[in-house]
Amino acid sequence: MLCPHFTPFPEIQTDRLLLRRMTINDAKEIFFLRSSDEVMKYIDKEKTAALQDAEIYINKINDSINSNNGIMWGITFKNNPKKIFGYIGYWRLIKENYRAEVGYLLHPLYWRKGIMKEALLRVIDFGFKDMQLHSIEANINPSNAASARLLQATGFVQEAYFKEDYFFNGKFYDTVIYSKLQ
Repeated sequence: MLCPHFTPFPEIQTDRLLLRRMTINDAKEIFFLRSSDEVMKYIDKEKTAALQDAEIYINKINDSINSNNGIMWGITFKNNPKKIFGYIGYWRLIKENYRAEVGYLLHPLYWRKGIMKEALLRVIDFGFKDMQLHSIEANINPSNAASARLLQATGFVQEAYFKEDYFFNGKFYDTVIYSKLQ
């Protein structure tokens, strides 16, 4: 069975980015990301309604890290590590199957600049090498063409297409599952 350990917290660096642990000081940025109509367009979850909700979300992430049940990094530039503009991580670990689900959000000002691809490639590497995952999945809304392109560009393949398998706000939605094997 998969037995990840996220203590001490594993910061990740790429050419441009520092992926670091989120703190309560990041609540404003998380609030923006999770309350933005543009960012949340294909995320079939309730939008964050208040700054306090963003703080609760950060605490939930950190509880998951502390219990080794998931890990999420705030995305920053190396030259400005205090300001996050996105996040990425493994929020659902299926330990008995050595599998995890990757998820990510990015501020629209940084879309189409290769930032999420740079972050995702390094997080995939961490998942396979450091966490010893066998497979990584991504669950997306089929209308999210940008996310599908990102996943395909980083070696994921479509594994499944589920018709109306997700119920949210009184409506059924389709889901596409992408995966990548070690």
